[in-house]
Amino acid sequence: MNATRGALILAVLCALVLIAARPAQAQTETVLYNFTGSPDGAWPESRLTSDGADNLYGTTVVGGLWGGGTVFELSPNGDGGWNENVLYSFTGGADGSNPTYSYVIFDSAGNLYGTAANGGANGYGVVFELSPAGAGWKETALYSFANDGDGANPANGLIMDPAGNLYGTTQAGGVGNYGTVFELSPSGGGWTEQVIDTYAEGYAGLSMDAAGNLFGVTYCCVFELSPNGNGGWNKTFIHTFAGPPKDGSGPESAPVPDQAGNLYGTTWDGGHKNRGTVYRLSNPKKRKKWSYKILWSFRGGADGGFPWAGIVLDTAGNLYGTTTYFGKAGSGTVFELVGGYTEKTLSDLDGIDPFGSLILDNAGDLYGTTYYGGLKGGCGGPGCGDVFEVIP
Repeated sequence: MNATRGALILAVLCALVLIAARPAQAQTETVLYNFTGSPDGAWPESRLTSDGADNLYGTTVVGGLWGGGTVFELSPNGDGGWNENVLYSFTGGADGSNPTYSYVIFDSAGNLYGTAANGGANGYGVVFELSPAGAGWKETALYSFANDGDGANPANGLIMDPAGNLYGTTQAGGVGNYGTVFELSPSGGGWTEQVIDTYAEGYAGLSMDAAGNLFGVTYCCVFELSPNGNGGWNKTFIHTFAGPPKDGSGPESAPVPDQAGNLYGTTWDGGHKNRGTVYRLSNPKKRKKWSYKILWSFRGGADGGFPWAGIVLDTAGNLYGTTTYFGKAGSGTVFELVGGYTEKTLSDLDGIDPFGSLILDNAGDLYGTTYYGGLKGGCGGPGCGDVFEVIP
């Protein structure tokens, strides 16, 4: 385990956003908000979620009123700036604490769902819901993990299918303590948890294609979980990473599907220079064997290196992502892959460690978070993290 990855274990879906593409021109990053630790939160490590009305939502793993992390909203203030509003501060009790890589998602009624890695009724984390309540928000722990075969310490966010079922992963618990893939289903006014796989391993979370198949990664492989028609799931490993120089290694984010069913993802290291890759998996005839191709091997120069976060796509098939190191400033880059495929660095980053994937809004602007950075001297020195924008 590398030093950066080890440092991330703090008490402790990749989402596909399709927009109309437009020509990309090199731009610089704009920091929209710098976290201070309390009461606004610190160390955001998940991607953001947009409500379609220009407001952004996310989580911080620590900070807030009681140090257990927050769910926050960032809204334009009408004067070119942004206001941060803490929707909820985790107490570390039955409500959970430390939402780890956990983005939030909306349902059709405007409720938010996510995971917190610790706390809960049993101390092993929760799946939570935030519901508008008057002028504020009410938090409900929908499920508390017990580390009794059901998993422990959920990491990353959730996926909701059209029937309202939630899917996610735990980083521990289950058979052999390798984590689980779970389904949470509405049932009799409550929620029922079902473990659908007992080998998740890591923090990457899940993605889902239009057919309802789930995709994720372990530290060695990409896997698919498909409904078997009898209430269960079939698991297939569709790629095993071989490492440098011809393959990537150490994937830290789930691959995301495009409309044709191709999967795109990143590996932390591996590739020609052992500084990470962007890859594609294709299966146009829906056969057992998937075709694998490295689209870009990072060189560790101006193009960056060691991408932790996943990929987001536009309707033209261009890919966008971040790296955690290198670039001109040494603290990572925002990049675009175009055509077949050429890497273009859109911006160097001011903050440090962009662990959550980027999102694209309806105008084609990119938004993301960095774990460290921002106001120097905060949160022990490296800064408490920030939210940034890059306009291609």
